[in-house]
Parts: sequence; structure tokens; C-alpha cells
Amino acid sequence: MNITCIIIDDEELARQRLTRLLTPYKFIEIIAEASNGKEGLKLVEEMQPDMIFLDIEMPVMNGFEMLSKIKKQPKVIFTTAYDQYAIKAFEENSLDYLLKPIEKERLEKSMEKLQETHKPMALPLQQLLNELKPKKEIKTLTVKIGDKILLIALDRIVAIEAEDKYVFLHTEDGSKHLTDFTLSGLEEKLPDDFCRIHRGVIINTNFIKEIRKSFNGALVFVMNNKEQIKFTSSRGNSEALRKRFDI
Repeated sequence: MNITCIIIDDEELARQRLTRLLTPYKFIEIIAEASNGKEGLKLVEEMQPDMIFLDIEMPVMNGFEMLSKIKKQPKVIFTTAYDQYAIKAFEENSLDYLLKPIEKERLEKSMEKLQETHKPMALPLQQLLNELKPKKEIKTLTVKIGDKILLIALDRIVAIEAEDKYVFLHTEDGSKHLTDFTLSGLEEKLPDDFCRIHRGVIINTNFIKEIRKSFNGALVFVMNNKEQIKFTSSRGNSEALRKRFDI
């Protein structure tokens, strides 16, 4: 039994390590590699592999986003350092996971499971993806002003922007507050009203006044706050944003 597979991971060293560890398993045929979800999606649709080794945190399109767009789903082994909640979901749905750095002994167990199981996923793909997402229950974000800690309600936050090593909250009254959160950390916690349009910008879609098309394929979001602040999307995110806002 030969199993064709594609390795999808943004870390070249991780791809090389996994390729090396898979060498003894003659029934595994690595037919391609991808360095991000967008590239991985294209390869999966074109080559229809039996399975994929998939990282979760990747630029352009993460592993969950990529899976949600696949028409014919291959078997999936996640290569990640994700949390226990997700791991429980993997186990209950006959998916497997490899925590980085991947160990030879753990990979061997995955290969045994791959050969033995023909059981389909217990949950539909979209339901599984929704369950894997961290719970989003926060209603405020904290900022420090001198010795004080302020709680800023999410419905007052127009956008969150990274500038150099700092992250700022833009509020509806035109204020700008420094916060200790990272954009990646916030992206996991914030509700679906918040959308990352650029590596350095998350916007609150409830405050969008208008969307303009830029000459280079990017989108310009004009926000409905006191200053009518503008944010430009990255070109890499533009296609997904056009689908989200039906442009």
C-alpha cells in the first residue's frame, strides 16, 4: 500500500526533518512540499494526495483556513504545538497530531495508526474546525496608563495596529492606547467581528464605513470613527477579504 502525501509547513528545517524521519517508511511517497496554506491548497487540489502533514500556524493562510477550503479532504496529521483542547478534538475525530520537534518514536505511532485506520472523521469538517478554535469569550482588553489599568470594551475598539515592537488600540473617540498584547495572541481571542487584514492590522468590521479598491489589488478600509482612520490590506489577504465582504 503506497500513500501519497504532501508536507505543508512554513519552516524549511521542519519540512527537512520530517522528510528525513519518513525515509524508512517505504509506503509513504512524498509528492510535494508547501511553505504556506495558500500554496498547500493549490497543491492538494491539483495532486489529490492520500494524506497531508499540516502545520497550523503559517503565513498567508493557516492550516485551519486551508482545510476549510479543500473540496476533497485527505487524511490529516497535524504537526504543531497546539493546546490540549485541540489535541482532544484530534483524538476524538481519528485525526493525529505530532508535537514539534517531532520525535522518531511518536512518528512511528502515527504511521501505525495511518496504516490501520480507515475510519472516517466522526464530525463533519466544518464542525470539527469550529470546535478546534479557541473559545472567544473576552469582552474587554486592558491598557496601562501610568499606574492605572483601563478596561477597553471591544465594541469601542475600531482597530488594533502593530507599530515596530508595540501594539496599539484605536478607539471610536480617536484615542490610541498602548497594550501588552500581541496581534497573534489577540487574533486567537477576539470574536469574529474582528478581522486581520494585514500582518500588522486587525480591524473591527462593525466600524467599517467604506471599502476602496487600491491600484495594486489591495483594499483600503475607511473606518467610521472620529478620525475616519484608513487601513490598507496586504495583497496576500485581499482574495480572502473580497470573499468575506462579497466584493
